[in-house]
Amino acid sequence: MNTYSTVKNRILFLCNQKNLTINKLSTLSGVAPSSIKNILYGKSKNPGIVTIKMLCDGMEITLNDFFNANEFKNLEQEIK
Repeated sequence: MNTYSTVKNRILFLCNQKNLTINKLSTLSGVAPSSIKNILYGKSKNPGIVTIKMLCDGMEITLNDFFNANEFKNLEQEIK
């Protein structure tokens, strides 16, 4: 799996786990709903670390919590 898909899937997993809609996550994180949708629906394939940090803040987790998943440990090489 590539990095973009892994980040997208992690956001979806955490939202599901915390019972958050895109609009609720937007309110809690200060990230526009359109920005979150762009990440989730593939329009933005390179979300910045600041955006991910803001989403983490909204979900009340750390960046370490976000990236501490087995999926991130087994990412394929981006540069081929």
